[in-house]
Amino acid sequence: MGICVKRQWLREAPGASAEVNPSSELRQRPAVRSEVPDQPKERDASVGTKQWGPALETDSMPFTLHSPAFANGQTIPPRHTADGDNVSPPLEWSDAPAGTRSYALIVEDPDAPGETFLHWAVYNIAAERDRLPEGTTQGAKTESLGHGINDHGHAHYDGPNPPCGHTAHHYRFRLMALDVDALGLGPKATVDEVRSEAGKHLLGEAELVGTYAHPERTQP
Repeated sequence: MGICVKRQWLREAPGASAEVNPSSELRQRPAVRSEVPDQPKERDASVGTKQWGPALETDSMPFTLHSPAFANGQTIPPRHTADGDNVSPPLEWSDAPAGTRSYALIVEDPDAPGETFLHWAVYNIAAERDRLPEGTTQGAKTESLGHGINDHGHAHYDGPNPPCGHTAHHYRFRLMALDVDALGLGPKATVDEVRSEAGKHLLGEAELVGTYAHPERTQP
């Protein structure tokens, strides 16, 4: 189990060295909130399809995302966090909107100090897929998935690692159904750029929320 240490919330610029202390969530983006609450606010952990604009149609069955590793609104197992093996959880989905040609997945922490911290992006996921296995971006690449550069400066999954003393943060796994076969992004595209480009082609979105806080250490 990892040791909880105080950390600064800075972000590396895209293309900077990826030699980053894995125990810290480092970022350099300017804060967009005027103050940082001591404790994150409670958020709606509902799962379902998000519609973006009146032109989008609602399917008879909701577009849903779930994980065999944890239920919606429940704690993410340590294996999928910085306190454990830091591997991405398995994900499965169903009832994508009609006309879906590919998917993009974004993982973010809206409870992070300053602004939303971006943990992971996978895109150009083929329309015929209905799942991502555990550890999708670990080790050698076995398929032509796109990977965004996250706020640690890494082109792979980095799991929950909230600051010490915070109550549980809410980690949003956002699966975006798109109307294009692939996003025209280069290998240095950031998670934020993936999110922005995917938003231009969005048919619908399914969301899964997991929570995590560092375990309290017992005194010797």
